[in-house]
Amino acid sequence: MSQTKFKNHARRRKQKSPWPMVVLLAGGLLFILGAFFAFSQSAKPNAKIEVLGSPGLRVDKENVDLGNVKIGQTVNVSFQLTNVGDQTLRFTEAPTIEIKEGC
Repeated sequence: MSQTKFKNHARRRKQKSPWPMVVLLAGGLLFILGAFFAFSQSAKPNAKIEVLGSPGLRVDKENVDLGNVKIGQTVNVSFQLTNVGDQTLRFTEAPTIEIKEGC
């Protein structure tokens, strides 16, 4: 390879493409904008506030009729619990469920 061709080839090899830096900057900008929008939205309550100054708990099912259940049979029931107060709801003890035998 001639001296001139070698210099041109070496010069082209040293020149790096600007695209990796552009992609990196664009990705960083998108990340910052996403974080801004994620944290800037105010916390909207999921339920209508009914209790002021303290937490309040609402259960979607007060009573559940399971019919006749044999001893040893497993029954699953789900409950939707909602904090209807304007303060954070924290359990200091494990919640309990009272089971009453029907008539």
